[in-house]
Amino acid sequence: MTATEGAGPDRRDALDRVIASTLDERELRYDRRESGRYFVTLPGVKKLQTNCWLVLDRHALLVEAFVCRRPDEAHEEVYRFLLRRNARLYGVHYTIDRAGDIYLVGRIGLPSVTADELDRILGQVLEAADGDFNTLLELGFSTSIRREWDWRVSRGESLANLQPFRHLVEREEAGSGPSAVAE
Repeated sequence: MTATEGAGPDRRDALDRVIASTLDERELRYDRRESGRYFVTLPGVKKLQTNCWLVLDRHALLVEAFVCRRPDEAHEEVYRFLLRRNARLYGVHYTIDRAGDIYLVGRIGLPSVTADELDRILGQVLEAADGDFNTLLELGFSTSIRREWDWRVSRGESLANLQPFRHLVEREEAGSGPSAVAE
């Protein structure tokens, strides 16, 4: 075993410093729970923030980010989207937990843990979670979105954060909703 394999105390401390300095240099918010365990908050646009764990394990840096809760509907379409998306992701992939919640996960071999590689991985997590968020909501929660839209309209509430889904309501109002398409 070489000095870069496994996570002996000296190597683990060095990797811990690489992670902390990378997060600091990128001005990312994080909480260092203990040596080698970081809870990072990645700022987004569509998904306001993505929480991501970085955990040093014996042979790899584990990456795990919550993306979205279990879809209410259209599970097959959601999972098809995730599987196809996996083919284009770098260093992480979509998975689900026992409850059906959607995560991005990955492992980086310890010899590859550098500031540049962390930047690429965190960038991919952010791009995927933020970029795919509205698609996942549209596929897996369209009924809930329409119901929320109607509720807010009936009470004069703001529709600002629902604007990306306006087409779901307009399509239904125009008579081209799911039942019209199926005819």
